[in-house]
Amino acid sequence: MKNPDARAEGAVPYTLWQLVRYFLRLGAMGFGGPVALVGYMRRDLVEQRGWITEADYKEGLALAQLAPGPMAAQTAIYMGYVHYRILGATLAGMAFVLPSFLMVVALGWAYSRYGGLSWMQAVFYGVGAAVIGIIAISAHKLTTKSIGKDRLLWAIFLVLAGVTVLTESEIAWLFLAAGVLAWLVRAPPKSWGGGGLAAVLPLDMVHTAGWMATLDWPLLAQIGVFFAKAGAFVFGSGLAIVPFLYGGVVTEHHWLTEKQFVDAVAVAMITPGPVEITVGFIGYLVAGLPGACMAALATFLPCYLFTIIPAPYFKKYGKLPAIVAFVDGVTAAAVGAITGSVIVIAKRSIVDGPTALMALATIAILWKYKKLQEPVVVVAAALMELLLYPLTHP
Repeated sequence: MKNPDARAEGAVPYTLWQLVRYFLRLGAMGFGGPVALVGYMRRDLVEQRGWITEADYKEGLALAQLAPGPMAAQTAIYMGYVHYRILGATLAGMAFVLPSFLMVVALGWAYSRYGGLSWMQAVFYGVGAAVIGIIAISAHKLTTKSIGKDRLLWAIFLVLAGVTVLTESEIAWLFLAAGVLAWLVRAPPKSWGGGGLAAVLPLDMVHTAGWMATLDWPLLAQIGVFFAKAGAFVFGSGLAIVPFLYGGVVTEHHWLTEKQFVDAVAVAMITPGPVEITVGFIGYLVAGLPGACMAALATFLPCYLFTIIPAPYFKKYGKLPAIVAFVDGVTAAAVGAITGSVIVIAKRSIVDGPTALMALATIAILWKYKKLQEPVVVVAAALMELLLYPLTHP
């Protein structure tokens, strides 16, 4: 099923269903959080398959960093939009999120039924450290491919990496500032009136009456409003959403205890796909399957809209020198922030000698065996720690 617009531009080297199958697989087996996931997309779609051009990938990554919401999901949505427009964006986004959503709902059911996930401490102890190694390798690949030898981009990269490490957050206006700086240095406007970058800044409900009458609609409305705010107003990637969720879920609404919330974050870290899918687990604990669906829909719908609405402008004007320079600047800022976030997350996951060794071993293994699939490393780390955790933590 090919988009006629795409055919007019040239033959698309893949079908929509091939792209959907790819994102289903990535959503089901892609570990490591947003840093690793956007790295996998570049490796698989740009380098190995040649389905997406480097320019389109950089545009998608830049747009994902500029807009609030989960970066990896937004990048996946944009990859679907490149050749198949809104239908491709919709199916790619759904395919990417659905596998991990089903996993966290199943874990939420087991957690509610059996009273906790005591085994998860052991799994998370090893997997968290292995994931640090995975995202460190992904950040290195993104840096070398996106920054190259450009001194301006390296300066932007280093500033954003340093700011991210110091503040432990990603500051949205710095991404914009980096883009504007690159634009002014590389392709300064001939005049400030009308043209250039400013010209491209835009701006059925099915009822099943019997079942729906049994739902706690006031609670579901609260869940929808809260998680929509999380998806619409939280900038940054991966764990950036966690402090916002903690404040609302534990402190404000008292939906979960602190231990339950920590378990929810652990579930997100040991399951593949976007880290933000923890909202599905939280929603399930609060209001069952309807709560999980509401939380996930409310979180991911804003990021979908923030991607497909400005996407046509990126596609139409993306080849202009001013836009190319702007995207390069934002991309350098994004990769710098991603690299800084590796250090921030490492401080939380590497807590002792064994976890440090696990992270270093993961880096060494992936560096040497470049074709080794990351899920193999994650599963090996989980199994190893299930065996060793009782000995090291009596």
